[in-house]
Amino acid sequence: MNVKELADSVTTAKKESKKRNFTESIDLAVNFRDLDLKSPSSRFNFQTILPHPIKKDLKVAIFASGELATKAKEAGINTILSRDDLEALGQSPKDIRKLAKEHDFFLAEPPFMPLIARYLGKYLAPRGKMPTPVAPTVDLKELIERLKRTVQLRVKSNPVVLTKVGDVRMASKDIAENIEAVIHALEGKLEHGIFNIRSAYIKTTMGESLKIEVH
Repeated sequence: MNVKELADSVTTAKKESKKRNFTESIDLAVNFRDLDLKSPSSRFNFQTILPHPIKKDLKVAIFASGELATKAKEAGINTILSRDDLEALGQSPKDIRKLAKEHDFFLAEPPFMPLIARYLGKYLAPRGKMPTPVAPTVDLKELIERLKRTVQLRVKSNPVVLTKVGDVRMASKDIAENIEAVIHALEGKLEHGIFNIRSAYIKTTMGESLKIEVH
């Protein structure tokens, strides 16, 4: 995989996209071959950390109390939810779906996790948004910076992974390095590594798909 060639492809995708009144993302689609999706070993759902942030305005919710709730407020976390909030959510699937849609990541103090699994699991898990447990001693600002570089990679019923790798404001080289990181992460999950990858494409949000070389 040649990062310079990837960067050139990203630049081409940017140039070919019409100017929009919003910031378009750069999305990556990776298609697989020879995956038996009936077998659990061929399906995966995991997070990987990229070298460059893909989202500046990250929306994070945390289930916390006491010291951690105070630290979350100081760190500027968007939504801080108490045990009472959690139990109220458990009675309102509509509010749970709204919460899931409006936030990129969820965090939680470990004691909250059993209740979260009970009340919210069936709504958050399929979206890849089950909370990450965090201790009261965690550096939340550092964690949020890491989450800005985190993507969820999932194969369930179709042999393809779709993920954001940046936006049109980013340097093409940075996006190319993010693409490279995603491909390497996927290789590690595939039985035959790179040979299980059939093809890969990038596109802006509203643009046409552009095939890229990853072998």
